[in-house]
Amino acid sequence: MKDKKTGLTPREKRFCCCYAGSGNAREAAACAGYPDPVNSGSMLLLRDDINNEINRIYEARAKSYRQRAKAGYERLAFGSICDAVRLMFEDDPLEKDLSKYDLFNVAEIKRPKDGAMEIKFFDRIKALEKLECADDEQENKLSRFYAALVEGSKNTPAEVDDQ
Repeated sequence: MKDKKTGLTPREKRFCCCYAGSGNAREAAACAGYPDPVNSGSMLLLRDDINNEINRIYEARAKSYRQRAKAGYERLAFGSICDAVRLMFEDDPLEKDLSKYDLFNVAEIKRPKDGAMEIKFFDRIKALEKLECADDEQENKLSRFYAALVEGSKNTPAEVDDQ
């Protein structure tokens, strides 16, 4: 049964997902359950609808990775260090369940021989710089799109005759 949106069968969609992950047509065809993976993988890659679905998956994954990276940088730049400080003042932090603490901003924890504890945090300024670069990149894409719209409007007639 073909998918109404893409026109692909479930097996073809599995092939596309596997291929987007591995980049290997034979492995993707075997993963999708094709009986002759070598020939099936090659033949599937010749189809435009298959290539369109693979490209769609690539774009969705890239967007997802960018969103996840941006969310991580936001946590580094604006996240709380309260749990790390709280951990530092615990009598015996090794006996505590560390999964209860939010230590996302912590880069390193050291316990020198004198019994003290050193906590090193990720650089918030670098995280802010990465966020700024991501925003600039998005703004540049929008600016180029807007410039293309303006240029396109200049090249089309302002009035259309109704004749």
